[in-house]
Amino acid sequence: MTRIAILDPMSGIAGDMCLGALLDLGLPESFVRELPVTLGIADIGVSITRVSRGQIACTKVDFAIPPQPHGRHLKHIKAIVEATPAPATVKEKAIRCFTLITECEAAIHGTTVERVHLHEVGSVDAILDIVGTIWGLEQLGVTRVFCGTLPLGDGFVDTQHGRMAVPTAATLRLLEGLPVRPGPEGAGELVTPTGAALVRVLSEGAAPAGFTVRKSGFGAGTKDFPDRANALRIVLADLAEGAGSSAGAEDVCVVAADLDDSTGEELAAVADRLREAGALDVVLLQTLMKKGRPGVRVEALVTAAQVERVETLLLAQSSTIGVRTHVVRRRVLPRERVVVTVDGHEVALKVVTLPDGTRRAKPEADDVQRVAAATGRVPRDIADAALAAWRR
Repeated sequence: MTRIAILDPMSGIAGDMCLGALLDLGLPESFVRELPVTLGIADIGVSITRVSRGQIACTKVDFAIPPQPHGRHLKHIKAIVEATPAPATVKEKAIRCFTLITECEAAIHGTTVERVHLHEVGSVDAILDIVGTIWGLEQLGVTRVFCGTLPLGDGFVDTQHGRMAVPTAATLRLLEGLPVRPGPEGAGELVTPTGAALVRVLSEGAAPAGFTVRKSGFGAGTKDFPDRANALRIVLADLAEGAGSSAGAEDVCVVAADLDDSTGEELAAVADRLREAGALDVVLLQTLMKKGRPGVRVEALVTAAQVERVETLLLAQSSTIGVRTHVVRRRVLPRERVVVTVDGHEVALKVVTLPDGTRRAKPEADDVQRVAAATGRVPRDIADAALAAWRR
């Protein structure tokens, strides 16, 4: 079984709504109350209350934050995230959220990533929301996330750049490739840049056709609409390996393009962008093109929900003038994440179950390198010690 989370943004999504829903699902309150200190951010008050939204009992999270710097650069946010004791996977996803937001802001304002000051999304509460949500999902054992159609809201919102139409330019760019719907009328802003970035980084698309519901939780939004519940629902569920197919098989898509006019550096950058966009895998293959020219085929393995986003990115970020997409069948082994301790440091392992029921494990390379650097031991020793701890 794979533990999944299904985001139901019936009234939009924001970082504080995610945290509230996770608390409602059973994430310990102490995790959220201690989060500011854990992130090295002092003098932050944390309020966790039970409120009603549309006659539904929800959890509301609020942070009391003293005056902060006028915006932060991406490098400052990265430093805060990197300094936390969060697992490497949590840090990587959180940094990817802020990187996406910064890239969108840079494109909108016609500047570079290095020069962008993040105002609302660089604030303390946004950092707490993004890191807390990603880390909280991992605390609940969630390994895959899905999200339904997002309502865009309407009207205007006041920002550091003045009054802007909803959705704001940055939010709309973050929503590219995601299923959305307009309205409802009079709703105002329903999807924040923080919420949009979390969906872009975490979600694999629409929920699976079948799963076993374990629990649901509601996170309250700030507004209290008279005609509907302003809340985010998160469903915690178990997904049987190979659900909807046989023995772990599933349909995915390959988006591909052949290039004969790109440098190695450019190709590596395109591959990185595709991975950041959520591709399941990216490979570069040598090929022979017309007139005998050597070339490289870029192939990205994606879910059906990611196809349009990845096609658009490949067309925009590479020199190709066309892409090809086709459906393929893949079979994956059931897997789980296990954490062991080596010399006082945590090392995560990916554990898979083979068709005959036996299991094998592989330590995460990033964790092995981190512990090796901290202890002065060679990486091979750390990996062997982690495997030995798992076998015990």
